[in-house]
Amino acid sequence: MAERTVLITGVNGFIGSHVAAAFARRGDRVRGLVRPTSDRRLLAGLELDLRVGDITDRASLDGAMPGVEVVVHVAGLASDWGPWQRFHAVNVVGTQQVAESAQAHGVRRFVHVSSASLHGFAGQRGMTEDSPMPVSRYPYVESKRQAEAWLWQWSRANGLPTVALRPGNVFGPDDHTFLQPYVTAIRRGQGGYIGGGRAWTCPTYVENLAAAVLLAAEHPAAVGEAFLVTDGLDIDWRTFTERLCDALALRRPRMSLPYWLGMAVATAMEGAWRLVGARSAPLLTRYRIQNGGRDYHFSIGKIRRRLGFEPPFDLATALQRTAAAFGETAR
Repeated sequence: MAERTVLITGVNGFIGSHVAAAFARRGDRVRGLVRPTSDRRLLAGLELDLRVGDITDRASLDGAMPGVEVVVHVAGLASDWGPWQRFHAVNVVGTQQVAESAQAHGVRRFVHVSSASLHGFAGQRGMTEDSPMPVSRYPYVESKRQAEAWLWQWSRANGLPTVALRPGNVFGPDDHTFLQPYVTAIRRGQGGYIGGGRAWTCPTYVENLAAAVLLAAEHPAAVGEAFLVTDGLDIDWRTFTERLCDALALRRPRMSLPYWLGMAVATAMEGAWRLVGARSAPLLTRYRIQNGGRDYHFSIGKIRRRLGFEPPFDLATALQRTAAAFGETAR
């Protein structure tokens, strides 16, 4: 396939940097949007055309768009803690600005990296793209839900060819959002399970997600569709955690909290943190308890059928590559 110019928002982040590497390996011209103060260490060694801007600044977006054929919108605020206003400004308004700029400059494909959390923590296994997406009490989830809902309505009305990907719990090298805090807690003896770790989860190795992004950017059957993306595993939290610990040569955690108790403690901690106006999240939040204590599991049947997607890396390989990047030794 001919070389294209691809613009990636949030290119300096965990997911964005891996997506950029995947496009670069494929031979595309990769343009990345970064803020002036962005940490660019994850981009070392990548040949990129970096443009300074912000997804909430339309002028900077318009300056980065000319000549772009594909936009991969990765940038966003991903956290289970923080005020609604911040999430709305970045995840909703930011998405609107990027989409409007892309359409104005004739972009041929808009790939929106959304989230499987739109479907909520319903305690179900094998949820699909047609599963309900209820209003969420979590600012991150609700902002991503509103952003994607707006995007579908607007893109269909304005003719922007759009694809949405909804990844599960993304992990891998350079993951400082989910995996690094989790591993740190385990190493300190603070790690454990909710309900014995029996709830099914949805690990999504970042290079598998990047492979799905490549398909979404080029496959003719992708336009106008949303796709859940995970590693396609039927796996519970205990199994995932034990395999992660084995790969990192860490002692497996033994502690476990009943789900009801975890929710009660998380609710109390959140209340105390809000009372004192804390900016950082407490050790336990309701989001974390629900993610780890209820079945949060999805089928990737649709992306397999429609786009021919198969995760290129199995769990063993993904954990080996992650462990090598983390540089852990036996303890």
